[in-house]
Amino acid sequence: MTYAHPDSVEGLLQRGRGLGAVRALQDPQVAAVFVYDGILRDWRWDGTDDRSVYLARLVRDLELSPAPIVDQLMGDEDSCLRACDVLELLALAGSDEAREGLRAYVRRGDHWVRVLESVSAGWPAEWWEDLGDVARARIGGEAELPWFCEPWTRFGIEVQSRPSVTRPSLTRLSTADLLTLLADSGTEDATKFDALRALNSREPSEELIPLVPLLGTPDGRRPLPLVRRAVERLGTAAVPAAHGWAQDERAWLAQLGADVLADHPRPEALPGLVEELAEQWAARTWCGPDRTARRLARFGPDAAGAVPYLRRFWLHTPHSHERTAYLEVLAAINSDGLDHVHAESLWDCEENARLLGVTAAPASPETLARIAILRDDPMETPEVRAAARTRLLDPSSLRQA
Repeated sequence: MTYAHPDSVEGLLQRGRGLGAVRALQDPQVAAVFVYDGILRDWRWDGTDDRSVYLARLVRDLELSPAPIVDQLMGDEDSCLRACDVLELLALAGSDEAREGLRAYVRRGDHWVRVLESVSAGWPAEWWEDLGDVARARIGGEAELPWFCEPWTRFGIEVQSRPSVTRPSLTRLSTADLLTLLADSGTEDATKFDALRALNSREPSEELIPLVPLLGTPDGRRPLPLVRRAVERLGTAAVPAAHGWAQDERAWLAQLGADVLADHPRPEALPGLVEELAEQWAARTWCGPDRTARRLARFGPDAAGAVPYLRRFWLHTPHSHERTAYLEVLAAINSDGLDHVHAESLWDCEENARLLGVTAAPASPETLARIAILRDDPMETPEVRAAARTRLLDPSSLRQA
């Protein structure tokens, strides 16, 4: 895809930048076509990027008609589901046209199964449970039974059977008991997964380190799920063992060891990391520089040579999911001059960017008003709303610099 210039309204909206939303509100007539285009075409770099809240909020705030988005439901499946995501949110914000458009689509649309599953997950039950007769009448025309339980079991519709074994919760076990399960070669992989999940909800335990080589899949090709997350949480404590892991003949363990060492670089690695980031910028590599950036953050002010590249990535990247990492690393190196960037993040398309903005934006009348909007917006994610509520309840965070 070819993106518009990153400083144009079109380019800013394509990238989901907060400044794009601010400038769109200043000239709704110019911005309208770009907002609709963002729903019609998928400008995300990949599936980890988010646009639905951003675009739905723009439709509402610019007072645009939902009609073209309702019409988009009749397109192919991907186009239909992009429209569905936006319309679901608009309905939560009070748009009767959006809600009725989706309900009507369930009655006649080709991709009605996916749409009904989506609205049943995001809407109050009273908005969709009366569609049971429609679902029962239409389900016979589908090539296969639905996979998800909701809303089908509520409607008495059979779903595809999936083997399900109820396993006892491990959350009440002590950390020592969880580690014993992981060390036992007779423990089933599913139980080890549950043990790792329980451990990852607690303070990291260095006693896990000698067990890591035991936590591969039976075929020896990859680590068990959640192993990498558990090791990342150990931080520098895993570095001594990682030297040995990196030399292991098992590829997954060698890669894990190499990644731990790379994530905790020694001082002599700094010039190479700056050069790596520069090369990624020169190649316009949009996926992956966030990891290089996070490694640079460990050097603090000594990594000042990376700042120009971090700023360029933050301004230009279409991979919005990585944008927050660049801002966090800039703050770790030198936080001077970032107040306006944190404030802009309150309008960003990404939840993690808005969360950062809520906690780090300076206390000015404008930013506090925006945080209050996020707190009260029914389209906003629960995590952002909760963070905004916490910020506004903290007297120390309300003092203006």
